[in-house]
Amino acid sequence: MMPMLANRNKVTGSTYDQGLLWVTLILLAFGLVMVYSASIASAEVKSATNHQSTYFLIRQLIFIVVGLVAGVVAFQIPTSVWQKMAPLLFMVGLFMLLLVLVPGIGHKVLGSRRWIKLVFFQIQPSEFMKFLAAVYVADYTTRKAALMDSFRHGFMPMLAVMLLVGGLLLNEPDFGAFAVIASISIAILWLGGINYRIFVGLLIMLVIGFIVLIWTSPYRLQRIVGYMDPWADPFGKGYQLTHALIAFGRGEWLGVGLGGSVEKLMYLPEAHTDFLLAVIAEELGFVGVMIVIGLFAWFVLRCFSIAKEAISNERFFSALLAQGIAVWIAVQGSINMGVNMGLLPTKGLTLPFLSFGGSGILANCIAVAVLLRIDWENRRLSKGVPV
Repeated sequence: MMPMLANRNKVTGSTYDQGLLWVTLILLAFGLVMVYSASIASAEVKSATNHQSTYFLIRQLIFIVVGLVAGVVAFQIPTSVWQKMAPLLFMVGLFMLLLVLVPGIGHKVLGSRRWIKLVFFQIQPSEFMKFLAAVYVADYTTRKAALMDSFRHGFMPMLAVMLLVGGLLLNEPDFGAFAVIASISIAILWLGGINYRIFVGLLIMLVIGFIVLIWTSPYRLQRIVGYMDPWADPFGKGYQLTHALIAFGRGEWLGVGLGGSVEKLMYLPEAHTDFLLAVIAEELGFVGVMIVIGLFAWFVLRCFSIAKEAISNERFFSALLAQGIAVWIAVQGSINMGVNMGLLPTKGLTLPFLSFGGSGILANCIAVAVLLRIDWENRRLSKGVPV
């Protein structure tokens, strides 16, 4: 009895990663402020009858509160349960992606059918699929660890599943989500010990596949053309990018001040979602952008640190899942930032934790909760306390 009490006393202090929690809360709070600043003009247009400038602010605040509540619930679930439920959860994600494509259920916006419209809100299944893919691939790689050198038994089943997911996403179309999910899956397979020849072959296949998708899709090809020289058609293909670059240029080192952006005044489309970083750059300058990049870098490094601890405890599913979440946030954040800065072609991906959007915020909060749970279990195991 006495040793058990001693073990309990050892874990009464800080038993979770407070730094990870705080950086998440800082990103969410900063995003809330910047979404409000970036959306004032478009909010007044959207709510033209009462000119409600807080239209997006209130909704983003609700999304954050719901996300935090969902995170608290997700934290209570042991990682062993996530692993057991991985195949079923993945099937649910696939079913949601199928529902999006059903006329009358899937909601179409700007030519893309990515949302399921419910009574009071709408959800974007592809956002949740990023997390579910990380859970599923981490479970698959752990179960098939002995077969990772086999092309037929280790790699082919996962390739078939990812092609199915890719086909559903490209029919929406949501090329950005497919790129993120493909990155998560490939990274987990590589970290899980897949044969390097298979890995190199997969990378070559993906590059060829992406080139074919771009070349055979007129609107994707036009985005590449607009990206190469946005100033050649500043009122057409290069419109978004040129205004994003103007925002970065106006911001200089310290920005024009919070709320002082001109580009957000109906010049820069999707200023509160896909191009939020451009508004941050304009209002808070180079310093503001570097702070955001620094917070994301710290978050990703902490994910890998948690994964390293899980490996030391021989909890390989937890380690791969933490690494998968790290790759998700790093890849999606990098693509969004690259698009805003003109380093990558325009792509409809939001900035994790910051951009407006309920599904993205909810999925991000659940992912952080799972990371905190992995870290919590690591700490207990390192002190000899069962999880």
